[in-house]
Amino acid sequence: MRKLMINAIFTLTILITFNTIYGQSNRQFRNEFLYRINLTRQKGCNCGIRYYPPAPPLTWNNTLEDAADGHAKDMVRKNYFDHTSKNGRSMGDRIIAAGYNYKGFKSFAVGENIAAGQESIAEVMDGWFKSEGHCKNLMNPAFKEVGVAMHKNYWVQDFGGRESFSPEQQKLIKSGRYKLVQKPVSSQD
Repeated sequence: MRKLMINAIFTLTILITFNTIYGQSNRQFRNEFLYRINLTRQKGCNCGIRYYPPAPPLTWNNTLEDAADGHAKDMVRKNYFDHTSKNGRSMGDRIIAAGYNYKGFKSFAVGENIAAGQESIAEVMDGWFKSEGHCKNLMNPAFKEVGVAMHKNYWVQDFGGRESFSPEQQKLIKSGRYKLVQKPVSSQD
């Protein structure tokens, strides 16, 4: 009985330690990405030959992280590297399917950066900022949120930006005097 209790306590300790370490590393992963992105967005930078002025900071979005994680895992499982999934789904399809919806918003924009082979956040971020198209996504002021995932050195960074209607616009919509025509906007590199 005593041996069984010691084993149970040992197992519980390992689980608690694993959850604490995993939670910390996940928080550190998010914080390092946000720090690196927002440091450059705060200063502005050149993407290729074009200068992008400072942009508002991005915030972390768990739904975008889920979409990024699903795509990174899919690329690993099916051995490909592309913005279009093997089943034909686009980046926008995956982000919306993960729950990042556009209905009810005044504006909606999504984007995606992918990379493979880099071994650290610093390495992948340096590469994305040196690539004109990836850098444009990182500096795009229409993007307000980001979620990033890495699985076996496949990196996916999904961006989103949604703007709510003002209270006045909401009243006009409810009264029927304001008609909505929405088309999602996307960007990938």
